[in-house]
Amino acid sequence: MTPLDPVVLKEMPLIRKIICDETWFEGERRGCPVSSDDPVVRDNVCQVIFRVGAEMRRSFKADISADSRVVTWSGPESGDDQVA
Repeated sequence: MTPLDPVVLKEMPLIRKIICDETWFEGERRGCPVSSDDPVVRDNVCQVIFRVGAEMRRSFKADISADSRVVTWSGPESGDDQVA
């Protein structure tokens, strides 16, 4: 099994927070609880991630690069793992 990209692992807590926030916002808008699986919530989460995703990824890549103990993964096209 291929290990997850370390940037994705760092992004997950923020993505979970975006999902929680958008679920709460939609519940407030409708005046009743909604599920995080609601299509409107999913659409809003995608819009937020598309808006902030590139900056989030740059920030997390910089954090990972600063930590020389982290193994970076260049992707399946490179065929190898590198130590930063």
